[in-house]
Amino acid sequence: MEQHPAEPLVDVHAHFVTPWYVEAAKAAGHHHPDGMPAWPAWSPEDHLRLMDAHGIEQAVLSISSPGVWFGDREASVALCRRVNDYAAGLAAEHPDRFRFFASVPLPDVDEAVAEAGRALDELGAAGTVVMTNAGGVSLGDPRVAPFLDELDRRGAVMFVHPTTPLGWEPTVPELPRPMVEFFAETTRVLAAMLTGGEAARRSGLRTVVPHCGASLPVLVDRLRLFAALQPSPGGAARIDAGLAHLWFDLAGTPLPVHVEALISHVGTGRLLYGSDYCWTPPGLVADQVAALDTEWQAESHGPWRELTATNAATLLAGRAAH
Repeated sequence: MEQHPAEPLVDVHAHFVTPWYVEAAKAAGHHHPDGMPAWPAWSPEDHLRLMDAHGIEQAVLSISSPGVWFGDREASVALCRRVNDYAAGLAAEHPDRFRFFASVPLPDVDEAVAEAGRALDELGAAGTVVMTNAGGVSLGDPRVAPFLDELDRRGAVMFVHPTTPLGWEPTVPELPRPMVEFFAETTRVLAAMLTGGEAARRSGLRTVVPHCGASLPVLVDRLRLFAALQPSPGGAARIDAGLAHLWFDLAGTPLPVHVEALISHVGTGRLLYGSDYCWTPPGLVADQVAALDTEWQAESHGPWRELTATNAATLLAGRAAH
């Protein structure tokens, strides 16, 4: 690994694909996943080279959208086990470089609970990854609550990743869904969990939200406003209590505006680094790191590398956020 003078990074938003996973997704119709032109190339060796180039000491790998639910329960369970076993083997081969968030076969809650337990207890997963919806069932749907309650009971980490929402077709079908729809989908799910009090109630669950919280930073005050209009008291307080359990990665375009808006609401104690590789090409990963290295307001927030690495250590060790 190349030597970098700054604190080595921990990348909590890092993805992998394998030929057999892509084959399964294509068989389910995902030839152009979420409207993107093609599937990205990925290998452990390429990933390690990218990490070395940017001072990334460790990456927590996960399967991105479209996830592992393609409509067939048995096939989804089998695919989950295969991707999790593969990731666990990779982490065992490179214990200082790779960890992983385990995939789960939502919306089948019973199977998701079982696979989360296997991955956390037997495979050494750092947490779980879930899509904002699976088979059209939103993460905020009451049917998913028993799975979230189990993660809460365990004090587990849950990385939430956006995916194509239902009803996207009449919007802007010519645009790849990660451009706009992913932000809308993430924000809808977060808004439901915050305003309904679900995020506040699950005080043990540590939820990682990508892309600086999507549109949440500019909508938090609006959520508080509408919560205050509800007949039941304490709505705004529930939103703030829920925000205190959310962690946020810097994947995407955090500077110059996005992360500052986020920090104004949640501070810096739960900010994390995320590359979004391999779905983000190496050149764009390099551009984002360079921007953070040169444009981050260190005089106000402290060095970003040290800050996010310290926060990641806190998150993955299971200690409370600050």
